[in-house]
Amino acid sequence: MAEFFMTKKGYEEAVKQLEYLQKVKRAEIVERIQEARSHGDLSENAEYDAARNEQAANEGEIIELDFKIKNAVIIEETDDKSVVHIGSEVKVYDADLEEETVYTIMGTTEVDAMKNIVSNESPVGKALLGHKRGETVTVKAPDCEYQLKILKIN
Repeated sequence: MAEFFMTKKGYEEAVKQLEYLQKVKRAEIVERIQEARSHGDLSENAEYDAARNEQAANEGEIIELDFKIKNAVIIEETDDKSVVHIGSEVKVYDADLEEETVYTIMGTTEVDAMKNIVSNESPVGKALLGHKRGETVTVKAPDCEYQLKILKIN
């Protein structure tokens, strides 16, 4: 059985997104399909084809999100800052790049690369989980390995 780790907030956002896709977006797409059908010949109707493609993508997203919600494991929030866990914000030092970075470790459904929110299943997330401040971990990326020193856990 697949498990998807989520914070309570992430779970609630996923449920809200699923509801939006099912009730609002699905209805909007059906409306566009009906409008495009009213224009006649469907064989050369780009508007109809685009709406049908959007409908297929939306239905796929609904199925995927529904599956993740049904298989969600809600992570209890904790104040434990002694070890990296899902939900931790971790400040690290990369000696190769000579820079500090802050990562937040979350479940796969809450990832946001632009905000340095990484999955517990990502190379960085896997490497950091379970380690303490002051430890150096090895990140096994697909094309290389590198070390990160844990400076702070929030």
